[in-house]
This record gives sequence, C-alpha cells and structure tokens, in this order.
Amino acid sequence: MTLVLQKPFKQLWAEKDAFVEVEKLQGEVFRELEARRTLRTEINGAGYFVKIHRGIGWAEIVKNWLTLKAPVLGAGQEWRAVKRLQQLGVNSMTAVAYGEKGSNPATQHSFIITEELAPTISLEDYSLNWQVQPPQAADKHALIACIADMVGSMHRAGVNHRDCYICHFLLHTDKPFDRHDFKVSVIDLHRAQTRSQTPKRWRNKDLAALYFSVLDIGLTQRDLLRFIRLYFQQPLRQVLREEQALFKQLQKKAQKLYERKQRYGDAL
Repeated sequence: MTLVLQKPFKQLWAEKDAFVEVEKLQGEVFRELEARRTLRTEINGAGYFVKIHRGIGWAEIVKNWLTLKAPVLGAGQEWRAVKRLQQLGVNSMTAVAYGEKGSNPATQHSFIITEELAPTISLEDYSLNWQVQPPQAADKHALIACIADMVGSMHRAGVNHRDCYICHFLLHTDKPFDRHDFKVSVIDLHRAQTRSQTPKRWRNKDLAALYFSVLDIGLTQRDLLRFIRLYFQQPLRQVLREEQALFKQLQKKAQKLYERKQRYGDAL
C-alpha cells in the first residue's frame, strides 16, 4: 500500500482510513463510472479535484490490450506524471494526496487529489474567436512558444500525455495577459505514461492530437512551422528533412480525426 497525504488531508484524515474517507467526499461530479469517479470538492474554502479509481476488471484490461490501447489501471499514472513534470519545472497540477492499495491491477483501489487551478481558462476557450478576432501576433507567438516548450520538455523527459489537446492547457487569468509574463499549466494527466524516454509512436500521437485541436482556430502555416522549430529545438530545414514521414503521418491522422468530428460531432 502507498499513501501520501499533505495539508489539509493529512490533518483531516489523521488516524482514519484514507481510502474510506476519500469515498465520502462530496462536490460537483464531473465523471461517474463504476471504475472511476471525478469530482471537485472544497475544504476550508479551497478547491480540490478528486479522482478515484476502483479497478477496471480483467475483461476491460484484456479488451484494451487486444485493441492496442494501454489501459489506465489507477491514479498512479497521473501521480507519476505530475511528479515528473514538477521535477522538470513544467507547470501542472499540485498533488496533495495520493493513495494506492491492492496488488491486483484489475481490482486496485487508488486516488489522487490535486489543488484546483483557478482562475484559469483553457486555451481552447481562449482561442475560440481567433478566426474572427485574431489576437496580436506577438501574443499568439508567445503562446505557441510556451506550448512548444512544455510539450517538448514533457516528451524529452519521457512523459506523453495521451490526451494532448489545447483544452488541457490552462492559461492563468489572475492578471491581464502579458506576453512577457504569463503562465500556462497542463492538466488531465490520468492517461499519461512516464518512461525514461518517450517512444516515437506516442510522441507522434500527442503531436497529432495537438495539431487536430488547433485546426479551427485560425493558425497559419508559419505558426505551425514556428511550433515545429521550437518543439524540436533544431533548425527548421533540418527538422523538415529528417521528419518528413512524421509530418505526413501527423497531417493524415489529424485530418482523419477532423473529418470524423465533422461527421459525428460531439458523439465522438
């Protein structure tokens, strides 16, 4: 069993069973499944996000592997990713509680609690009107550089997100946007994988997802090339020469996702 508790849960749950107490937490529920529950709760006026994993069963694990999907077995994936990003200096969530018990991955009970990031706005919402009301070029370039640096740092350190869409990057809004002084944090790391090195397959999936999520916000070809140069930290000509196959693959995958979204909309 693993249990890490910090304030305020260290005091709240002193001499209590944390795995029982976490199930008692109440608040706004964002996801309620048999195997997972996500909610926002408040303790002494401060907001926290709680993710509880109860084990997905062997049938679901086998089904995931048969379809070449890596199953999410518990809160440990998010805990490890948050800690790795913290070491890197990549802005993310602050975990204040983590627990895991049970050696059987199909029935393992685990949870993670993170501090709420507020006030913030997702980059998806922030860029919603860019097509009709383009931002200042310098502001847009600053945000592109920020995301390229964050995602590049994650991948170089062995962390791939698996839901790498701009809706999972939050711009802090405690002060007016200043291209020279702003903060973006990456969230929703429950599917993230942490290794010594990110395989190209998973790197490419993250980049395809990110590209797909910006198709409708009015970015130019130059904006995309700017991201590529900053992400790879190499001269653009060299990147375009060495990663030709990658770019064709990314565009094909992202376009396929985009066409599916146009056909099925939110049903996806």
